[in-house]
Amino acid sequence: MTAPSEGTRHGREGAAAADGTSSARPRTVPAGRHPAAAPHGAARADATPPGPGSAGAGRGARGSSYEKGRPWRAPAARRGNALHAGAWWLWALGLATAASRTSNPLLLGLIVGVAGYVVAARRTEAPWARSYGAFVRLGLFVIGLRLLFSALLGSPIPGAHTLVTLPELALPAWAQGIRFGGRVTAEQLVFAFYDGAKLATLLICVGAANALASPARLLKSLPAALYEAGVAVVVAMTFAPNMVADVARLRTARRLRGRPTGGVRAVLQIGLPVLEGALERSVAVAASMDARGYGRTAQVPRAVRHTTTALVLGGLLGLCAGTYALLAAEGAGFGLPLLGVGVVLALAGLRLGGRRSIRTRYRPDRWGARAWLVAGSGAAVAALLVHAGSVDPEGLRPGVVPLTAPGLPLWPAAAVLIGLLPAFVAPVPSLSSKEPSR
Repeated sequence: MTAPSEGTRHGREGAAAADGTSSARPRTVPAGRHPAAAPHGAARADATPPGPGSAGAGRGARGSSYEKGRPWRAPAARRGNALHAGAWWLWALGLATAASRTSNPLLLGLIVGVAGYVVAARRTEAPWARSYGAFVRLGLFVIGLRLLFSALLGSPIPGAHTLVTLPELALPAWAQGIRFGGRVTAEQLVFAFYDGAKLATLLICVGAANALASPARLLKSLPAALYEAGVAVVVAMTFAPNMVADVARLRTARRLRGRPTGGVRAVLQIGLPVLEGALERSVAVAASMDARGYGRTAQVPRAVRHTTTALVLGGLLGLCAGTYALLAAEGAGFGLPLLGVGVVLALAGLRLGGRRSIRTRYRPDRWGARAWLVAGSGAAVAALLVHAGSVDPEGLRPGVVPLTAPGLPLWPAAAVLIGLLPAFVAPVPSLSSKEPSR
């Protein structure tokens, strides 16, 4: 056997150095164990740790800091500990319920700030996670539109501080009670601003849920009886985020080509590719649903179908009657029992209706302790703001006649801050991944 040449030996040494090992110092292996018998995914003892500029430095440091060194901190997001999508929606609906109980702009701004902080701390880089800014702009548009309508069409709020007097148009007799133009007061504009801010906060809370909860994971967590309706809702919810991503991509491409991104002409030139992309996605979704057997159901007896229909309708009637009784002052005694019976009947109907679905769930998301904390924080904010509405109605609904500056009620504001809990207990997403790692 001939000795290896000088070039071959240098080549092997260079390859060993590039691999992080040294040919002068052989690696020791425990007795009775072959190097190839190491468990899959185990870290090498002689591997050089990633430096500050390496690709895996940030993610590895973050994972070790959150999971090993500080076990009380939120862990790095993985496939096994991904937060349930329903927990994000319950948290956002809790904030929206709290926003619906107040017109105080300070509390509404605090709710928006809480939702924005949680979104900034826990959203991923997925396309649907970039829709939060669009919902914020939609909320600002709603406030401006509400102020415009109040100035043009008037308001039932009396006011003594006239800001401007617009030309008033004479309307026909069948439009009595409606005026176009006239006196615009500061009181009516402030009332319109409070009303528009409430609606804008509701939209922003829904946008926070869209940015944090994966639509695909939410669809997978729905009951089997609601699968068809859930598919339609998820496709509708993903249309707006994908359209926002397409608009941003096309504007970036036009900017790189030196073309204008603003103006009516640019909007028209961007709109056609966006609609074309939406049509292509619709065709692709339809083809994938057909390939996966969407709409195919199992045969169940007629008695089971009739029983399912009766249970679902009875549950819906019980829910409506119980909710109406709870909202009415004279029906609070029997409202809660009706609501409970409606929930039980509806759940039983959904359970029976799920027998028609023949689909299976692959690796379903678990509802763990962190999901309970996230959903419970939103429910706590809603419950405390509902209670505050009966204890301190003036603090949650400041008056505009006479025109005074709204104050910030302390304990309702502290209750809103409970909504920040998901920013500290939810798993931390990886900055370079679109979904929790599998």
